[in-house]
Amino acid sequence: MKIAVLANSFWNIYNFRLGLIKSLKLKGHEIICIAPYDKYFEHLLNIGIECYDIKIDNNGMNPIKDLRLIYNYYQLLKVTSPSVVLSFTIKPNIYGNLSCRFLNIKTINNISGLGTVFINKNIVTRIVIELYKFTLAKSSVVFFQNSDDKDIFLDNNIVKSSKCSLLPGSGINTSFFSPVKKIENDYFVFLLAARMIWDKGIKEYFEAASIVIKKYKKVKFQLVGQIDSHNKASVPYNKIKEYVDNGIINYLGEASDIRPYLERADCVVLPSYREGVPRVLLEGISMEKPIIATNVAGCKETVIDGHNGYLCQVKDSNDLSIKMERMLNLSNKKRNSMGKMGRRLAIQKFDESIVFSKYSKAVDLAIKEM
Repeated sequence: MKIAVLANSFWNIYNFRLGLIKSLKLKGHEIICIAPYDKYFEHLLNIGIECYDIKIDNNGMNPIKDLRLIYNYYQLLKVTSPSVVLSFTIKPNIYGNLSCRFLNIKTINNISGLGTVFINKNIVTRIVIELYKFTLAKSSVVFFQNSDDKDIFLDNNIVKSSKCSLLPGSGINTSFFSPVKKIENDYFVFLLAARMIWDKGIKEYFEAASIVIKKYKKVKFQLVGQIDSHNKASVPYNKIKEYVDNGIINYLGEASDIRPYLERADCVVLPSYREGVPRVLLEGISMEKPIIATNVAGCKETVIDGHNGYLCQVKDSNDLSIKMERMLNLSNKKRNSMGKMGRRLAIQKFDESIVFSKYSKAVDLAIKEM
């Protein structure tokens, strides 16, 4: 059976869906991937996965561009003729689904967080809701990564409850992200790893770090991630540089492998405004790192407050700084205990095998519906 995977970047597919793709290939399915070209296009080709480039304006609502995107999806899907489409992120979910309806192709959608459109509620939010209502109507399964997002779709009558299913995020390879003995330093390291957009809580991280560093000298605040200059919520480099120059933040750039940074960290921080289930927190707990995250949809699923980390209030730099100080002042024994509890949570609740099993069943269901 041929399955097409749609997303807003090959980076997304390679970093978040590669395990799923490999598991489906092992079951005998042929996989093709469709996304806008980036360097991960070549990475996927090199491991034998067929890839197709498509232009997507991920941050715009230009009707002409979006109509062209629908047409391009239609043409590509008509030529490649997949039996089932797995789609991720907003525009592939909406416009890819619409093209699939024209071609009578079965679809399985993944709502991997509601993003800026639902954080900053406006007329665009209303348009997206109506588009989702129409395009998800014929989906075989709609996966959600947390119950809050699922409830929003149900409350707004976007999708029927019979089509909904919950996933533990994108899942985590707990063998690949396994604990290693930390090299002890004479300073405490906080790590925030994410795309450099304000919605990830970058402002609050900067401000909380500014508070904490005045009280504690042996502490470092590291920042890892790509500067997404095409995103309207992008954090400009000069703002990052301002905090770097003031000795508050260490910006380490983009990382193709986050594990070395996690190994050196004492605590992983993500003060995001809203998520599906954030990958970096899963990576952190899988590597036995205590975490601090906001008490919002997606993030709160990864934290048992006071046991494997702390929850802080969203958009509250002062509360974040209090939780950072609390983490700093714990004994090594207590932090290690938190890390081990996080690891158990990763294995029991978030292991990628759970995701693979649910997708395998969803694909079987879609095939039966054909």
